Amino acid sequence: MERMKVRLVSLVFFVALAACIALAGEKTAANLKFVVLREQNGKPVRNASIVLHPVDKHGWQSKGGMELKTDNEGKSSIDGIPYGKMRIQVLAPHFRTFGQDYDINQPEMELTIKLQPPQDQYSIYK
Repeated sequence: MERMKVRLVSLVFFVALAACIALAGEKTAANLKFVVLREQNGKPVRNASIVLHPVDKHGWQSKGGMELKTDNEGKSSIDGIPYGKMRIQVLAPHFRTFGQDYDINQPEMELTIKLQPPQDQYSIYK
């Protein structure tokens, strides 16, 4: 009877240990999908540059980064982005540059970015 109790306790211990190991191995990288559209009409912006930079806890942009390009449908994606703050900038000719910090905290994230047309430049000589 005593051996059964020892085996039962050992079994419960190993099941709990396996559960802890499984939870510790949670996914810490995300798959990001981007859709870049024109704000005026919702049409896709092709060949836009998407620049990703990690951001530290003080809000400073870390060295390094990645650049993606959108396809003809304005879409792009990347896998294996670590969780945490990420500064995302989108640049395209004839549009304003977009920039915003995002908190990457889910395994799958889809970000829709709407680009605005450039503003008129002001001059005292007009």
